[in-house]
Amino acid sequence: MKSNCQLTFVGIRLRRLRVPFCLLLSILFGNLACQDHWEPPQPQITPFASGLVAPLGVETDAKGQVWVTQAGSGTANDGQLSMITPQGQVYPVVTGFTSQVSPEGAVFGLNHLLLQGTTLYLLHGVEGRLYTFDIASFQPGDSPQTAPSLAYEDIGTFVKNYAFANDTDASDLFNLTTGPGGDLFIVDAGANAIIRRQATTKALSVFATIPPIINAGVDTLEAVPTGIVFDGQKFLVSNFTGYPYPSQKAMIYQFDLQGHESTYQTGLTTLTDIELDANGQAVVLEYGTWTGQGFADNSGAIVRSTAQGNTSLLSNLNFPNSIKRSGANTYYIARTFDGTIQKITL
Repeated sequence: MKSNCQLTFVGIRLRRLRVPFCLLLSILFGNLACQDHWEPPQPQITPFASGLVAPLGVETDAKGQVWVTQAGSGTANDGQLSMITPQGQVYPVVTGFTSQVSPEGAVFGLNHLLLQGTTLYLLHGVEGRLYTFDIASFQPGDSPQTAPSLAYEDIGTFVKNYAFANDTDASDLFNLTTGPGGDLFIVDAGANAIIRRQATTKALSVFATIPPIINAGVDTLEAVPTGIVFDGQKFLVSNFTGYPYPSQKAMIYQFDLQGHESTYQTGLTTLTDIELDANGQAVVLEYGTWTGQGFADNSGAIVRSTAQGNTSLLSNLNFPNSIKRSGANTYYIARTFDGTIQKITL
């Protein structure tokens, strides 16, 4: 952390003070002002919730409650939406979402979620649906609703029927954000595209496609989009590079309001999510380093990425999958395979 604090004294003539200036700053702002070298505070990692079944999406509300999607076991329809109190108590909210496992052993089902007012939007990749749930209707201790009782919109069919230039014939609604006019912008990790859903009419359109990554001399990699944020002027999209998941080949794309693409930052590895910090700068998750046989344990990281470069904020994370900021410096991290949510203060 770099301090850019500017000290302004109004109505004080420093030349008349008989106290050394450094001592004055010490009195006003604490001993920090007189130190020759200021060390930034170390990140604090606190276990927040455990025992979850493939947690993925994380969202927070005005009460400090954390809403989490769980993809489930893949062997039964046990995906669910859960709410976690600020004290870490987990309550099931909606149960019975479809959960499937791929031949490679990956679990597919509920993905990320987004809160607008009291409406919670949930993406389901397997079903291609955008579910909605009103969080005001739930109190801790209430009996959970079932997934078939929720309203939903079929977006997957639109994606699969669309004739993309580089068509994968697949859809996996993965993450979303709010853009101009309250429209939803959804990254589809199957089609490698951004889908726009108009707020008033719910009409769907393809806002942009994600270009592949040219890995010089090796291969052309799919740039699988994993996260999207809107900073008021542009969209930033993180990506998880395709096999063989080379280090420092992932990038952050930026898209203007017309959907025109350019590169925001490069030199990153297997990005799983993106968030904005309190200053509007991008914070991304690196999932881990591919060894040729699998991803290395505890090789994930949190990285701040600006147009000027990348700065590691925290390393040695074990397969982090999603990140959500709450307040100025607190982040919640979902670790899907560990079944946990961590609370991290940076």
